[in-house]
Amino acid sequence: MPGPFQATRVSEHVYWVGGIDWSSRDFHGYSTPRGTTYNAYLILADTVTLVDTVKAQYRDELMYRIASVIDPTEISLIVSNHAEQDHSGSLVPVARIVKPDRIVASPMGVKALARHTHGAVEVDTVRDGETLSLGNMDLSFVETRMLHWPDSMFSYLGADEILFTQDAFGMHLASSERFDDELDPVILESEAAKYFANILLPYSKLIGKLLERVGQLNLPLKMVAPDHGPIWRTRFDWIAGLYDKWWRQEPTLKAVVTYDTMWQSTDLLARSIAGGLTAGGASPKLHQLRASHRSDVAADMLQSGALVVGSPTINNQMFPTVADLLSYVNGLKPTNLIGAAFGSYGWSGEGVKMVNDTLREMKVELISEPLRVQFVPDAEELARAWALGEAIAAELKTRVA
Repeated sequence: MPGPFQATRVSEHVYWVGGIDWSSRDFHGYSTPRGTTYNAYLILADTVTLVDTVKAQYRDELMYRIASVIDPTEISLIVSNHAEQDHSGSLVPVARIVKPDRIVASPMGVKALARHTHGAVEVDTVRDGETLSLGNMDLSFVETRMLHWPDSMFSYLGADEILFTQDAFGMHLASSERFDDELDPVILESEAAKYFANILLPYSKLIGKLLERVGQLNLPLKMVAPDHGPIWRTRFDWIAGLYDKWWRQEPTLKAVVTYDTMWQSTDLLARSIAGGLTAGGASPKLHQLRASHRSDVAADMLQSGALVVGSPTINNQMFPTVADLLSYVNGLKPTNLIGAAFGSYGWSGEGVKMVNDTLREMKVELISEPLRVQFVPDAEELARAWALGEAIAAELKTRVA
């Protein structure tokens, strides 16, 4: 009688044995309305190998899937490509059950796992370019430091031409389908872009170098298997091409206008700015922060040329939702953006100045002084907001090839 969770065959020697998290809606501050997966892979070589584990809560699901293929105690080797706990959270209990001969990770992975597990398991080092014999096939390793942790590495199974890429080329998407060609490409692009914007964007230049290096390795690739989302078996060239575009952060005519409002005055300014952007030939995307999550704003910023941020003033500060957004996106280190600050105020008006200062800290090129309006904007002030939108659109046109 089959158990409640079954493995999915990926190739001649590889099975997917991960967990599906249908209920996840937040991943350390990043909105995940479609859930996620924690992918792990079982290699049926002479030395039976498990590539990564799963988040702690999904250990039983992992073990059931392994048991649907083999007796879990047949596993001799566990490879940790990434020590983050959604992939290593089950490592200790799984190791206690299967008692592998070895657990291996990158040099930084060994250090990270020692801290995560407090020495509960012994982990050996594998280095960049090293190859381990699995008896009838080999597994080789490529360090990918800071993509997106210091310990990150790829593993390559030449016999089946599969590259296991930990978080690279992944996305947060829960699904019963395991492969890219079984899913809607519109959803794939949207979720891959959101993942890149919220997880990988700070390491954009490193991603450019990684793509170059993978190309130079000239590995025959039938599949690319990340630790989240679907396995790429037909569209890897497509997703690699998107990564090559996204890491460059080249400006477009899209402009993100994001703000919050107390008595709709800042909202009026935002909509007037959007009107000017449209009239000037740009494409505004408005995010009122009561309705939009910060990670959705970040996803729209990925393929934009401008960031325009508005805030009222409350208690001599910018509005809390605006402060939250700016703290978040500042850490993502976006580049090649122009922008401006705007907002309304009642007495002192510090909020807009604080927004302006943060945009400057983010190295957003400010094209005007902050637009500050006391209380409710009149027709002349709304016209200034419109003109600001037109000015941003005009500047974007000079920057977009």
